Amino acid sequence: MSRKSFLGLAALVASASVQAILAQAPTLTPLHANGTYELGETAAWTVSAPAGKYVYTIKRNNFDVLKTGTLELTDGPGRIEMKPDEPAMLYLEVHPEGGSPSSVVHAGAAIAPWKLQPSAPRPDDFDAFWEGKLKALAEIPMNPKLTPTETAKPGVELYTVKLDSVGSNVQGYLAKPAREGKFPALVIYQYAGVYALKPQTVTDRAAEGWLAFDVDSHDMPPSQAAGVSPSYQKIGNSSRETCYFLNMYLRDSRALDYIRTRPDWDGKTLVIMGTSMGGQQSLVTAGLNPNLTAVIVNEPAGADLNGDLHGRKAGYPNWPSNDPDVMKTAPYFDTVNFASRIKAPVLAGIGYIDTTTPPVGIWIAVNQIPAPVEVIPMVESDHNNRTPDKQGALLSRIKEVLHVLVGGGEFAPDDAFARGRLK
Repeated sequence: MSRKSFLGLAALVASASVQAILAQAPTLTPLHANGTYELGETAAWTVSAPAGKYVYTIKRNNFDVLKTGTLELTDGPGRIEMKPDEPAMLYLEVHPEGGSPSSVVHAGAAIAPWKLQPSAPRPDDFDAFWEGKLKALAEIPMNPKLTPTETAKPGVELYTVKLDSVGSNVQGYLAKPAREGKFPALVIYQYAGVYALKPQTVTDRAAEGWLAFDVDSHDMPPSQAAGVSPSYQKIGNSSRETCYFLNMYLRDSRALDYIRTRPDWDGKTLVIMGTSMGGQQSLVTAGLNPNLTAVIVNEPAGADLNGDLHGRKAGYPNWPSNDPDVMKTAPYFDTVNFASRIKAPVLAGIGYIDTTTPPVGIWIAVNQIPAPVEVIPMVESDHNNRTPDKQGALLSRIKEVLHVLVGGGEFAPDDAFARGRLK
């Protein structure tokens, strides 16, 4: 057999193996389409799959195991159910008995999530600490430096921006419609990692009518793809004075300071948004800056950072729970503790099977926000980069909200779901 024929046969065998796994993998259908239940209700899933034995595990807050079992399907679908006695996120794993890791299917459910509360107390000096940092920031002139940058987007002007901040510089891309006028502003914060920003993130928004600012999470030019340790989230995390997120959060706030000084801002609409660590930065920045129009976050990171000490699996930045100094630092950078300061309406997407930014922490943060909050439960969504096809409802709603806001309208969240009135 020729090498080409052999490779072709191998590809067919591999494809057939994948199809066999997919054919055997169960389909999980929640009893409630939104995956959310009142306390005292039974959460349940219908399991549809070829005849055979299936093993399942249900974890509470993706931390401790509540239930395990084997489901034998012989004639039609089966059922898995659980009735927790406290508010929690349930995390279900199902796979064929003896199946490989690739055959595991996940599902999530929320039990009275609006009743979830913080795992660690808010530090008594939390507000004083951050007010002091904002005061120090205000004493530093911004010294904005704008450099015109080429863009292929018609009707749009693009610039690289550099601003002075505390101990570092704000850098990013700014775009605006190429005409005279005053425009609503949209500030975008970035997800975790060290990478070059994409100019189209702001040029596409500017084409819609926004004055748009994409803020680099790091002090480096937006076209630069390296220059910061990829493990930056670990830097200085044993002290609130040296934590890497300290200057990041202050840069995020400085970006808003700058927008407010621009004569082409309409002086009314100022929206911030972000995904994952960008959502983390958005919630923090909203907590430090009360005069915003709206906050839009998709699976925000940085919530419930002490969760591992209290029976809840913590997510990004994945700080070690066995280090007392790090756990002492964590509350000063936890989105949960900024949430009670947020005055603007919030749109939040929560992935119910997300292990990068666990839904339990996001719900806890949401529950602290005194302003109206519209929650979009994404029952089948892991983190956005893993299951982008499961985020359609949120992305559609974001598009609607931005369209209203850029036109000068107001975002009026439907917050019944977040306040415990199921739809």
